[in-house]
Amino acid sequence: MTTHSTHSLRGRWRDEARLRICLVANARFPIRQPFIGGLESMTWHLARGLRRRGHEVALFAAPGSDPALDVEKLPLTPTQGNAGRRHSGRNDVDAPEWIEASEHVAYQRLLADLSAGERHFDVLHNNSLHPLPLAEAASLPMPVLTTLHTPPLAAMEKAIRTGGGRPAFTAVSEFTARSWAPLVDASCVPNGVDTDLWPAGPGGDTAVWSGRLVPEKAPHQAIDAARHAGVALVLAGPVLDDAYFAAEIRPRLGGRVICAGHLRQPALAQLVGRSSVAVVTPDWDEPFGLVAAEALACGTPVAAYARGGLPEVVGRHGSFAPAGDVVTLGQAIREARGLDRRAARRHAERHLSVATMVERYEDHYRLLLDTGVAA
Repeated sequence: MTTHSTHSLRGRWRDEARLRICLVANARFPIRQPFIGGLESMTWHLARGLRRRGHEVALFAAPGSDPALDVEKLPLTPTQGNAGRRHSGRNDVDAPEWIEASEHVAYQRLLADLSAGERHFDVLHNNSLHPLPLAEAASLPMPVLTTLHTPPLAAMEKAIRTGGGRPAFTAVSEFTARSWAPLVDASCVPNGVDTDLWPAGPGGDTAVWSGRLVPEKAPHQAIDAARHAGVALVLAGPVLDDAYFAAEIRPRLGGRVICAGHLRQPALAQLVGRSSVAVVTPDWDEPFGLVAAEALACGTPVAAYARGGLPEVVGRHGSFAPAGDVVTLGQAIREARGLDRRAARRHAERHLSVATMVERYEDHYRLLLDTGVAA
């Protein structure tokens, strides 16, 4: 698998050319603050960034998304008998059947309208986790760029194999690109952090863990590791699995461990900036690790499991432990607390900014229009 830089690749699409971009989001969660996860955050920042640079962006996303983005809704309608069922929030790996069926219908309607020429766009950026935009890419009147946000998923793999055409791909990390390498050649475009919204903080004595409170993020292991390190810990994030929270999180709270709830971005940035270390404990191969990038933007070093894309995001600005090893993670917490906060901030500004992400996607769009392939 070969990845490429997109710098200086312009072709006939000049920097100032205004593009009409169809940005298709994950339909399961609204694109708004506070974000459910990194995919939703990335989509929100990309839509805003492209508009600020003068492009026309139509964002197709779930109801309840940020009205400032002029969202065109992809409604999920519960089937009979499932209207009261609550989604577990584990959009990393699965979803209830009614959500999958309803999501399929929503994307099917959108793609049918696009195929019929109801709307004209220069490029479609597929930022969803659904197979339909991949399967139907060859039938659409505009080129399609798909960003890979997860390790390979069976339904997406099948759609790529049977879809035909010459689809173009990016991946949120080199790790994710390598994961898909047997099937596609994906260029790496790291997710971006708005470093103005995540300012450098003074640090402090406590550790912080942020994200969805679900098993695949394993916050209970962060609690155990912080206790091994002798460090107080604040958890912040939405409870999307009540049974998991009741069994694994609530019994561990108390003393030097508290749960702050699902904070809006300014409050979360303040919490992270006033923490000595950010703990990241994925129980799966994290494709990118946006919470780590946000921490580095605040100058807060990271202690994490060495899984997925986290090592390349964090670089030398954190300490790592083998997956599931809470004792070694406790040691990593103590080590990371002593790392240079200013260096962590500089790393985020240079390599993990929203501005860099948006510019790279602009380059991909232009090259795709110029040559039919991504960079």
